[in-house]
Amino acid sequence: MRIIRSKDLLSLLLVLTSVTTAIRRGRAQKPGTGFHPVIPRTWDDVEMAKLEVPLAYPRASPKHISADDYYRIPIRPIYKSYPKYHPDKEPPGYRDWLREQEPTVLWGDGAHRPKLETEEDWIKAGEIVFNAPLLFSPQTDTLEEMRVFIAKTGDLYDKNGVSAFATYVIRERGKLEIGEVSCAECHSRVMPDGTVIRGAQGNRPVEQVAYLGLADDAAKARDKEKFLAEARQGQRSNFAAPWLRPDPNGRLEQFSAAEIEAIHFAIPAGVFARQGTSPFSPAKLPDLIGIKERRYLDASGLVRHRGIGDLMRYAALNQGMDMLARYGDFIPARTTDIQQLAGFFAQFAQARYRDEQLYALALYIYSLKPPPNPNRRTALAVRGERVFEREGCAVCHTPPLYTNNKLMPVDGFTVPDEHRTLFDILPIPIGTDPGLTMRTRRGTGYYKVPPLKGVRYRGPFEHNGSVATLEDWFDARRLRDDYVPTGFKGYGVKTRAVKGHEFGLKLSDQDKTALIAFLKTL
Repeated sequence: MRIIRSKDLLSLLLVLTSVTTAIRRGRAQKPGTGFHPVIPRTWDDVEMAKLEVPLAYPRASPKHISADDYYRIPIRPIYKSYPKYHPDKEPPGYRDWLREQEPTVLWGDGAHRPKLETEEDWIKAGEIVFNAPLLFSPQTDTLEEMRVFIAKTGDLYDKNGVSAFATYVIRERGKLEIGEVSCAECHSRVMPDGTVIRGAQGNRPVEQVAYLGLADDAAKARDKEKFLAEARQGQRSNFAAPWLRPDPNGRLEQFSAAEIEAIHFAIPAGVFARQGTSPFSPAKLPDLIGIKERRYLDASGLVRHRGIGDLMRYAALNQGMDMLARYGDFIPARTTDIQQLAGFFAQFAQARYRDEQLYALALYIYSLKPPPNPNRRTALAVRGERVFEREGCAVCHTPPLYTNNKLMPVDGFTVPDEHRTLFDILPIPIGTDPGLTMRTRRGTGYYKVPPLKGVRYRGPFEHNGSVATLEDWFDARRLRDDYVPTGFKGYGVKTRAVKGHEFGLKLSDQDKTALIAFLKTL
């Protein structure tokens, strides 16, 4: 029997510690053999039960489908995409050339997968998932019709005339489709100089792109009543919270197609009435850069972020799996019978990604970096940092993350005793509009403390994007009922107060200017 010397034992312990640490991070790597991740199981019933903060109305908290049902859902193949050009930049004959291309699966079954040998390979593969569209529609518009669409919606293109949000896809030779609804569509920002920041708070006018022409389509429909009924059902599936009395979204079921279009057109770029929110209480699109450091996801802190597995689960939920959950007696997709889901998936082009694809996606998101900061640490910014410290901003926006990663209850919500030990709560309501977190099915009764890093390239601000700039946020006039919000106003709203977070509103103009200069250096 070999006697293990103390030096050998110490080496063994160091190796075991290294492997254990790697596994806890979601990966294990053997020296000299490349990157060998230990991939968490996305839909683990035990983990899913602990993933979310209960809703403000706990009886309606979602009960998700089982792992068995989740893993019976079809796998979504990822096809090669091609640039979608602005009509003034599209090369002659480009779309005819595309129709001659053979379909190419980048990541699907069997041999259809990218090279995955190093961590860099996995991150690049995650970028494929990030950019992959979920929905496809035939490309039938002429160049002139595309110009009209851009003029009406304000759709954006980068400095090379390429869409940062949508692509062309060939899934069948001769059939050209527009691919949309990717992670990139909501989390890419086209800057004034035409550069693109991947992972940033998006600024595509998503609502205008999605709802333009709904009224015209309804008028042209062969069966107008059926068209309108389907449009209303879509609104119900996306937004209904029938346990609320009355459901603030119930009126959508009485609206005409023109009214539905107008409601969504009232939502500015950077804000999105995603599923589970409301066009009356939409959510600001989140910035994903630096998300690895954040402990709660969604403005309401709905999803806990304890590691890479939780980010994988969050991605799966937001790609449509939350539509299959049971909220009390309400199911957004109208069924949890797995045999009936084929029609649901066909209607919404929904399926699921493999665990390894979601792991790669999460690695890519974790790898995202902010763009170079042109704002220098000037004397004015240094003075602003002193204002930040003097005013106690660091209590909530604690350096170096510039968030304390806690949840704050809103006015009207009583924190349950058990929450105080389960979650990180700062029991200081700050008076912001509670609509998103009390009147939607993403509502927990809390808002998370947002990070301030990267505010220089973000906007609009507040959980529903009510103000466009930091200067607007520190304008004391926003507390008045005759204030005209510079971001999201609301359907039919001309003026309204943007209340809450009154910190900094009483500063002198000089101190406000200095504070903003400091914040833009973060």
